[in-house]
Amino acid sequence: MASLEIADEPACHGVLDRADALRDDPAALAALWSDGRVVLLDAEGHASVGNDGALFAPTGRELSDGPGGPGAAIFLGRDPAGTGWFALDAELTAAGGAGRLDLRTAAARWPAFEAGIFAQARALQHWRQRHRHCGACGAAITFTRGGWQGRCEACGSDHYPRTDPAVIVAVTDGRRLLLGRQRGWPARRHSVLAGFVEPGETLEQTVAREVLEEAGVRVRGCRYLGSQPWPFPGQLMLGFIAIAEPDTPVTGDELESAAWFEADEIRAAMARDADDDGRGPLLSTSISISRWLVTRWLDAFDRDALQACGAGGGSR
Repeated sequence: MASLEIADEPACHGVLDRADALRDDPAALAALWSDGRVVLLDAEGHASVGNDGALFAPTGRELSDGPGGPGAAIFLGRDPAGTGWFALDAELTAAGGAGRLDLRTAAARWPAFEAGIFAQARALQHWRQRHRHCGACGAAITFTRGGWQGRCEACGSDHYPRTDPAVIVAVTDGRRLLLGRQRGWPARRHSVLAGFVEPGETLEQTVAREVLEEAGVRVRGCRYLGSQPWPFPGQLMLGFIAIAEPDTPVTGDELESAAWFEADEIRAAMARDADDDGRGPLLSTSISISRWLVTRWLDAFDRDALQACGAGGGSR
């Protein structure tokens, strides 16, 4: 398949081997527990941290004061060294760090490994907190498979962690980038547009529908670029770039405002991360796929501009 050129892609690999085969093996999980690391989450989804603000993840042995076992913990997977990682509600143990940290702050401060583990643990905790009863009959459910499956003994229904797909899209008319602003955001904050996939839609159809609904702009075509899990509380953001008609943006209930921005305006907005002049728009933080999409658009715009200059120079 020489014609199928696919490079090795680091994004295809998670921070942990999720080791699905071990979820049905209580003995294997018990063997990993003693030396395994355990992320402790409070009821609000904040992680325990040490005095230095880093992740506090004691071993299973330290929590259970002996061999113990995973019990009510969620099995997250194994790291490259083979160490097991688990998540546990902090209220179930007397152990605790020096404080607690929310996921957004941790994502901006911690290395990708720790932040990725925290994100996985938080998403699973949120699902379990909101799926304690069977959606078919209302009976209480029991969690099995290392915490990854809910089982209703009353009607036999099985329940699995839910992730809601949403598109997020850098919309351009070939010269400008479309940004919107939601009510309630920090002052001057702007982002590319996003919305949830509806039943029976392709992702491409969702892109066109959401952009039209939110900003009144007609999409002509789009292309997928990449994704980001967004456990706030349980979305998967699917990133696109789209080419659209240069329609004047018109907003309704979903957005407070939307507008086209020139490349120089986007560069100025990026510069405000370090030196805010207090005048123009601010962009999403560096941890978000929104910011990544804006950067990808600007890089493509600059490449096209350079190519155009080169072509023009060669013609003279």
